[in-house]
This record gives sequence, C-alpha cells and structure tokens, in this order.
Amino acid sequence: MKTFRRLCIVVITVFLLLTAGLNLFLVGAKDRNDGIYRVEAGRLAGEIAETGSYDLKKYPHLTGVFTGDGLYRSDEHYLIIEVGETLYRVEYTVGDRQYGIVAVNCVLGVLFLLVTGLLYYIHRHIITPFDRLSDVPKELARGNLAVPIPEEKSRFFGKFTWGVNLLRESIEDSRKKEITMQRDRKLLLLSLSHDIKTPLSAIKLNARALARGLYKDEGKQRAAVLSIYTRADEIERFVSEITKAASEDFMSFEVTQGEAFLSVIIARIEGRYAPQLAMSGTELAIQKYDDCILSCDPDRLAECLQNLIENAIKYGDGRRIEISFDKMDGCELITVSNTGCTLEAKELPQIFESFHRGNNADKVQGNGLGLFICKRLMGLMNGEVYADIRDECFYITLVVKMA
Repeated sequence: MKTFRRLCIVVITVFLLLTAGLNLFLVGAKDRNDGIYRVEAGRLAGEIAETGSYDLKKYPHLTGVFTGDGLYRSDEHYLIIEVGETLYRVEYTVGDRQYGIVAVNCVLGVLFLLVTGLLYYIHRHIITPFDRLSDVPKELARGNLAVPIPEEKSRFFGKFTWGVNLLRESIEDSRKKEITMQRDRKLLLLSLSHDIKTPLSAIKLNARALARGLYKDEGKQRAAVLSIYTRADEIERFVSEITKAASEDFMSFEVTQGEAFLSVIIARIEGRYAPQLAMSGTELAIQKYDDCILSCDPDRLAECLQNLIENAIKYGDGRRIEISFDKMDGCELITVSNTGCTLEAKELPQIFESFHRGNNADKVQGNGLGLFICKRLMGLMNGEVYADIRDECFYITLVVKMA
C-alpha cells in the first residue's frame, strides 16, 4: 500500500513538472515569434524600393498593404513603413498564442484528471481489496479456518475470493473427516484391545495351569489346550480387524463425471508444463492426436496427468518427456513416458499402492501417493491406469472412455 502511494506521488509530481516545463516553453516561443511580422515588413519595404511592387504571398504574417487617404484608420493590427517618400500601412496578423497555451493546459488538465482517476480506481478496486485478502492464505496455513474472507464484487478478485472460500471449506471438510476417522479408529482400537484381554487372560490361565501340572487328567489337559487354541483364534481375528482398519482408505475422492474435449485437457497440461520444462532443458513432445470427447471429470483427469508428469520430472533423466495417444475399444489411451527409468520391473505391481516408493526414490522427496491417487481417480471415472518399462523408458497409460 505504501509503495503504491509513493508511486502515485512520483507520477503526479512528474506530470506537474512536465506541465510547468511545457508552459515555460510555450511562453518563450510566443516571445520569439511575436516579432516575425516586423521582419517581414522590413523585407516588404526593401522589395518595394527595389522593384516598385510587391508579392504579398511571400509574407505569411502580412494581410494587406495600403497607402493614400485614411492611412491610420484600420481596425486591424498594422504598422507604418516608409519607402522613399511614400508611407504605407502594413496590416499583419499575430497568432493567438495565449489561446494556444490555454488549450494545451486544458488538454493537460484533462489528462491529469484521467491519470489521477485511474490511480484512484486502481487503489480502490485492486490495491485495497488485495490488501484485505493478503493475510488470508497465511492464516489458512496456520490453521485458522475462521479467518474472515471479505466478499469482493470486483471482477478482478471475485473469482479469487470464491476460490479461497472453496479452499477453506475443503480444508475444513478434510479436517472434520480426519478427526472423525481418528476418533473412529481410536474407539475401534480401544474396543479391540479390550476384547483381546479376555481371551488372552484365558490363555495365560490355562497355560499357567498346564505348566504347574494342575490338570492330572488327560481329558482336562486336552480341554485346556483346546481352549488355548480357540482363544488364539479369537486373538488372530481381532488382529485381522486391526490390520484391516489400518489399511482402509485414508483419503476420500470426489469425482463429478461429465464430458470434456481431449484438446482442452492437453492444452491445460501443455500450458502448465511447457515453459517449465523448456527452462530446465527437458524436451516435452506431444504427439498428434484426433480430438474427441471424453467421459470423465476434466479437473480430475488433468490432475492425473499432472501427477504422471511430475513423476516423470522427478524420476526421469531430464532428457525427454512424451505424451502419446491411441484408441482401443471405445477408449482413449493417453500415455506419458520418460527416459532414464531406473525402476525395476519386479516393482511394477506395487507402484499403485499407497505410500509405496520404488528403489529409485531414495534421493527424491515424495510420499508415494501420486500413482495411488491416479489409480483411485481413474477407477471412479470408470477408467484404468497401467504401467510398463521398455528400453529404459517408463510408460504409464491412462485409459479414458470416450463419450
């Protein structure tokens, strides 16, 4: 805000200085030009003395030459010259420089109002709204979801405000789901741990009795062993439930199925990554394709492609990333490949599992969720994704149904 105010002061000051300088120039030009008619009158006198006649067209500031009666009677600007013994009244015109200066200042005044009006408009509709919104992302990052987001009807920030509100709602929903999931899992673990105590106590009692030889009868010994075996089965079942709860999906995905042109999605990806890859020296090759309408969620499909390209950037050798296309059984096959694959073929079945990272990910930051997310999203869009390794290149293909 302070920087913009300084900028406004500088712009207005420079404008006023330029206006003052232009006025001084115009006033000086007026003083220099006012004596031109006298010079032309002197030249006219010389021409009359030499030739006895004159050509008034040679003198743009002179409008007439008169002699005889009424020499001094005229409403025009004039001066008297003497040629020989004859007096001449030379009428002349003087440019209305004062009017010109006023006109120039009027134009400059209008420009000044326009400039100040533009600066005020920028201050009110761009700088001030942005200043009100500047602290919102920082507060959201701190976890303050109750931060007020001022409504802006301005076309400059209306969509931004709407998007920030959606972001806050998404973060809030994710937090609620996480809290609910943690609470449910905690209750489940507490319940299972309580349930395990009963068969565990029975096992310990029977084992202690057998160890001390309290059961002399062979039938009672067998019954105690059978009880231990049965209780062990119960514990195994509880452990299976705990394992199942731990492996349940920890992320929720929402897909809005619709239709989108393939060209629109590819244009989004190209616009997003082409400049970045060009700066890093990586070749992005997008093969020719026949445009078609896909049955998908456009945003989610673009997200899948972004994940694949991000993986290609992370785990490739930086030489080439290619997007190719094919058609099969009413589906569009979109393949993202990269050179320099170091992943072992035996790891392909596990790459779509959550938190799985291959042997080539030791020096690369990540959480092992990119391909897992792609797998889930493509499944929700009635599509598929699969991967392959050929000639030290990694290929991953999205199978998208055509509308």
